[in-house]
Amino acid sequence: MAADADESKYFVREIEKSDGCALKVKQCYIGDVGCVVWDAAIVLAKYLETEQFYEPSSGVNVWSGTTVVELGAGTGVVGLMAATLGAQVIVTDLEDLQNLLKVNIQENQTLISSGSITAKVLKWGDDVSEFLPPPHYILMADCIYYEQSIVPLVESLKLLSGPETCIICCYEQRTEGVNPAVERKFFELLQQTFNCERIPSEKQDPEFSSPDIHILHIRKKVYLQ
Repeated sequence: MAADADESKYFVREIEKSDGCALKVKQCYIGDVGCVVWDAAIVLAKYLETEQFYEPSSGVNVWSGTTVVELGAGTGVVGLMAATLGAQVIVTDLEDLQNLLKVNIQENQTLISSGSITAKVLKWGDDVSEFLPPPHYILMADCIYYEQSIVPLVESLKLLSGPETCIICCYEQRTEGVNPAVERKFFELLQQTFNCERIPSEKQDPEFSSPDIHILHIRKKVYLQ
């Protein structure tokens, strides 16, 4: 009942899925950057539906039964998409975004049949033992933003990921202010431990892609003994 009483706080963004259903994602009129659906989150959510991952007519569904952790989930749109495709998802963000995540999980529960989704608090750099063993996938959209969060973000990626984990990172390249320096620092730190593969636009959703929004597959470097 509390969620209904708070309807005046939210406005809804619908993201249509390839099966014709639509995720209904509530955003906050007032709040921090995590309270709205960013373009990179939509690009990443739709990328999860591309035929390399999900092609029901040919029996391809990479997501079915896989474990997924989303970092900096915000509204939860990316994790919700993964859950509707059959993944076992944990969406994570700070304490003050848990209510919004739970509202959106409740709102879209009818679209989730074989998958599952729960929301948990995770502050980057903190203990991740409750999220282990390492998930098959870590998803993150537009997390390369604040300079002070770069070091703890990379630390969380190192702690959460195993040798088989694929981190799918989607971010909007921003050219103003401190953004280029923040991105540069992130990738310098990341490449000490991880390999990055840039996904070309032809492998992304043909409608939901943009030249300034990049998708990367990131995996831990393998050191031979």
